[in-house]
Amino acid sequence: MMRQISKQMLSMGAPIRFFMIFATLILAGAPAFASNLRLNSDVVVDPLSGVALNGYDPISYFTDAEPLPGRRDFELIWQGVPWFFSSQGNMEIFSKAPEIYAPQFGGHGVMSLSRGFFSDGNPLIYKVLDNRLYLFYSFSNRAAFEQADKIARVEAIGNWQDRR
Repeated sequence: MMRQISKQMLSMGAPIRFFMIFATLILAGAPAFASNLRLNSDVVVDPLSGVALNGYDPISYFTDAEPLPGRRDFELIWQGVPWFFSSQGNMEIFSKAPEIYAPQFGGHGVMSLSRGFFSDGNPLIYKVLDNRLYLFYSFSNRAAFEQADKIARVEAIGNWQDRR
């Protein structure tokens, strides 16, 4: 009887031991993985789809009242990342001058970057200023940017250039 209980305890403990080992390996490698991901990623992508701007058409920020969702039919790879467009024409415009229409700083929040850290910009919290697209982490970040946009842009540029 004692022997059977010991076997049951061992078999019940196996999933727990597996989880503990797995969690230890993941946590031990997480800082290195996260830093490699951040250092090698110049463009913010949706973590589920891997698409830039969460699938919104970058040209539409400049031509429409609000950003339009792109379509998989109109996909272009730029900087190793897929970008979606709402039309063939918008895709062709972007392909000729992507650095103009892509969000500044790869879509990282400009105010966070000006303060010295990375945050993914939200494609629905944005500002087009001097024919450039800037994304923000939050509405309060955008409000802060509007108070001191020139200083924030200069600081963000410096931090963006120093990121590697």
